[in-house]
Amino acid sequence: MTTAPPPPPAPSGTPPASTDPDEELRVLIQKLARRIRSERGGDGITDSQLGVLWLLTTDGRMTPGQLAERERVSAPAMNRTVNALEGGGLVARTPSDEDARCVWVTLTDAGEQVVAETRRLRTQWFHDRLDELTADERAALEAARPVLRKLADS
Repeated sequence: MTTAPPPPPAPSGTPPASTDPDEELRVLIQKLARRIRSERGGDGITDSQLGVLWLLTTDGRMTPGQLAERERVSAPAMNRTVNALEGGGLVARTPSDEDARCVWVTLTDAGEQVVAETRRLRTQWFHDRLDELTADERAALEAARPVLRKLADS
């Protein structure tokens, strides 16, 4: 006697159905965040690399140790990320004038361009999606803004 083959797996990115509304909301927000993150300037740049570029854009120069702490990764992992960015001409390492053991990681003009292009692409993608919503859907989303901000800032 033969048994039936198992059902095919769900398509990639399709989570199993959940009856928990909180889990469903989390999955939807996660899916939206992934979709937004897929819009990026710079060929082959990873999420980790882009995270470092964003930090340097907002906070200015940082040491590799500071970057590792902020990104919650190990020092060796951050060193690999910074090496890749430096190899691509997106960041530069400069020795500290005050401490010869310290190096600063700074954004180059090319790195600034990747951040600006990524911001533009993400904003344009989101703007295009918002334009597809009805007035009632836009109002509902606007009403949810304070709650989304509270969740994002927690």
